[in-house]
Amino acid sequence: MNKNLILTPLFLGFLLLGAGCASNDTTLLPQAEVNQTTEYLIGPGDNLNVFVWRNPDLSSNVIVRPDGRISSPLIDDLEVANLKATDVALLIEGRLSTYIRNPEVTVIVSGFNGTPGQQIRVIGNATNPRTLPYSSGMTLLDVMIAVQGLSEFADGDNAKLVRRTESGEKAYTVRLDSLIRKGEISENRPVLPGDTIIIPEAWF
Repeated sequence: MNKNLILTPLFLGFLLLGAGCASNDTTLLPQAEVNQTTEYLIGPGDNLNVFVWRNPDLSSNVIVRPDGRISSPLIDDLEVANLKATDVALLIEGRLSTYIRNPEVTVIVSGFNGTPGQQIRVIGNATNPRTLPYSSGMTLLDVMIAVQGLSEFADGDNAKLVRRTESGEKAYTVRLDSLIRKGEISENRPVLPGDTIIIPEAWF
């Protein structure tokens, strides 16, 4: 039996327990918006509309496989994960140039998932904890709406947001109870790609 499959739930339990007990950690997530521009990178599960100018038979809608590759007419196993749509278009043009003269390709992404580094993860006591694709300007309120709010037993004001920084991972307190249940909009904060929000269970 794979030991990792046994340890992972235990590790998650201790992580949530630590988030609930560490009430002395009051470093709040900064309120000011973080000036960071990100270019969308294609990830597994994304839907790509590939349009080949003057060649409708070569145009197609494809889904990026879990291995980060796509296949379309005349193209097999093209790796596209972690690339921009414009980069993928150039790669497809290179492949098609073997068969047609001066191909012109446009790639449009729909059904966004993104790479893991561009996603927001919500674990613990949300109504619907899950992984979300990041959108520019996203805030805690947007995230809470997407996961349908807090569960009945959530300790929202002791929730933690874990963020990767240049000096390593850093944990901040986010007051989700005050934001969602008390309507204190001042507790809303911007989130960034790669953030993980951990919502512990309340201790009565």
